Amino acid sequence: MTEPEAAGEDRPAGEEAGFISPVAMEDDPSELFAGDTGTLDVDVRRVLVRLLQRRFLLADKNPAQWRTLLENQQLIESRLHDLFVRLVVDHDRGIAYKQQVRSAELDVPILLKDDPYSRAETLVLVHLRTVYQRERGTGETSARVDIEELEQTVLTYFDPDDHNLARGQREIRNAVQRLATEGLLAEESAGRYLITPLVEVVLSTEKIAELSWWLRERNEGP
Repeated sequence: MTEPEAAGEDRPAGEEAGFISPVAMEDDPSELFAGDTGTLDVDVRRVLVRLLQRRFLLADKNPAQWRTLLENQQLIESRLHDLFVRLVVDHDRGIAYKQQVRSAELDVPILLKDDPYSRAETLVLVHLRTVYQRERGTGETSARVDIEELEQTVLTYFDPDDHNLARGQREIRNAVQRLATEGLLAEESAGRYLITPLVEVVLSTEKIAELSWWLRERNEGP
């Protein structure tokens, strides 16, 4: 007669003669994919990738990722610092963005592409920043602009000898499209845009004063 097995000693499935079936690498709970040596949780990795992919992370548009960022800010900053990239978190505006580290003392490899704004995009930005600053100065909580107003204002800074109105309007509308894609504008209705707080990040008070002075000089000169 065989001896009964001791209570509570159920043999795991797949165990035979003292051996346990190996677990496939893909099923290892500590790895997200085969050969994964990363240490960040999957949600933190997604936030890190989003910061690298996009110019901004907005708290109101991505509340879950914003919470993950704040809860793991030091970890994310450390990963970005390894790439010579600085993380800026503006809690008041609910905006996070990255900056390329540059140093005169250290040979820093440049990771982030410097994609400057075109003439039309810069002119539109100056007007948006001016309107935003004016509305906030009067106590308004938001600022809006119409595409027709944008065109009329920005076209005054174009070359007066260039009589191709359609081309100028096309440049301005393309500029508006890019700024909307980057989150500086949000179209509420056809041709009606909400100016977001990002304009204050893209154009500082000092920069807007410098550009405004240059535009006034250029416009009043002729």
